[in-house]
Amino acid sequence: MFRILGTDVKSDLETLQEVSKQVQQADPDQVKEFFKGLVPDIVNFGIKILLAFLLYLLGVRIIKFLRKLLRRFLERSSAEEGVKQFLDSFAKAVLYFCLVMLILSWFGVSAASVVAILGSAGLAIGLAVQGSLANFAGGVLILVIKPFKVGDYIIEDSQKNEGTVTEIQLFYTVLTTPDNQLVIIPNGTLANSSLTNVTHQEKRRVDICVGVSYQADIRQVKEILKRLLEEEKRRLPQEEMMVFVQELGDSSVKMGCRLWVRTEDYWAVKWHLTEEVKYALEKNGVEIPYNQLEVSIKTDTAH
Repeated sequence: MFRILGTDVKSDLETLQEVSKQVQQADPDQVKEFFKGLVPDIVNFGIKILLAFLLYLLGVRIIKFLRKLLRRFLERSSAEEGVKQFLDSFAKAVLYFCLVMLILSWFGVSAASVVAILGSAGLAIGLAVQGSLANFAGGVLILVIKPFKVGDYIIEDSQKNEGTVTEIQLFYTVLTTPDNQLVIIPNGTLANSSLTNVTHQEKRRVDICVGVSYQADIRQVKEILKRLLEEEKRRLPQEEMMVFVQELGDSSVKMGCRLWVRTEDYWAVKWHLTEEVKYALEKNGVEIPYNQLEVSIKTDTAH
């Protein structure tokens, strides 16, 4: 083994020595000519890079101009805001892909070559982007089926994400929560799971429940609650309002009342009525029971 290893090392040393002799015997003029021959190629390559960079800058400006034209066209049409945002995102992706293909062709890379490479790596690429493709398909389904639109308040039931829809992009939908946080949900998730569209309808029913003492006069309580509902200016008068005994609880009689309001007035009316119910019941001497804890202390009287 040592003899073979020694022979290999000796052979490598001889090769290095021969290369060194060739470098020393090389004609300096030939070396100069060699490097002179490289200069035009380097200059041409540098010019190509510079022109490609200028082409990129020009392409970016053209893409912005075309997207602006598309947005103006969509604004004049009757398309929904979500459709406008989705088409704008799609046009942006397609235009930038065309720009990249144009720059590659400038360097001699043909589109057929790129397609061939993508085709040969199709399985790997498909596995890598299957999530993105599912989100893209989900975005298309959202625009076609229209379970919600920009401006709707939705609750995604699986993860309980909720907020107002501000954007429907190519792969994601953006929500803004009531405390002004951004929630980004993949379109595939929204298309394949149940959700609640809170603001889709023009009107909503307000339900309020309050417990009163068993000693209270139920008829009096119903009159008090009915009067509060009638005095609410934001209720829809054409819709039915109700006051009723909802449940006979362990320590209280639970009274329920319902009225209909416009969707945008829902929370304001609910909070206002909840407060007014307490004031009205207290004013009329109606007790609102609450849980109480009695503590008994036993003392040792033997000592």
